[in-house]
Amino acid sequence: MGSEPIRGAQGLTVSDFWRYGMPDLRSNTARGLLAQFLVHHAIGAKRQSSEWECYDIEGDNGLRIEVKASARLQAWEQRGLSPIRFSGLKRRTWSPAFGSAEKATYNADVYVFAVQTATAHDLYDPLDVAQWEFYVAARSAVAARNQVSMGLSTVQGLASGPVAFDALRSAIEVVAKEELQQSGGV
Repeated sequence: MGSEPIRGAQGLTVSDFWRYGMPDLRSNTARGLLAQFLVHHAIGAKRQSSEWECYDIEGDNGLRIEVKASARLQAWEQRGLSPIRFSGLKRRTWSPAFGSAEKATYNADVYVFAVQTATAHDLYDPLDVAQWEFYVAARSAVAARNQVSMGLSTVQGLASGPVAFDALRSAIEVVAKEELQQSGGV
């Protein structure tokens, strides 16, 4: 994949577009998608969620996961390290029949907060899972705070973690089981 030609654009391929669209995995959009990709593969999900769904990943068992990513280093020049902050915790649901809901809600069963931990640009490697920490929180814990964004210290107080990539699936399963038992879901 990636070698597919873009028809009518001499010599251009899908890989060329990917290099153009995401040349720096430190950018906020690319970092968020990379974190979603890592979580998707950590749980072994088969289906990729649509960008219009009100959560990022659906596990094969119906578990809904929201992934939020942050980092101290950014793609642009910085005076200092950025604070770790996760936003967009609530979303308005959307359906073809009814459009957007009036009110934003917490829509996932589990929230995964992904932190790219590098603090020096020359050491930053977003493709090294050892440079990522993951915090896993139940929807009920996130919703109890009733916030649309949270800093790292708040997340650390309500989530399990930090969890390394190779332990992420297990951490998600534990939190999901507790959350679903409590809520009477899945």
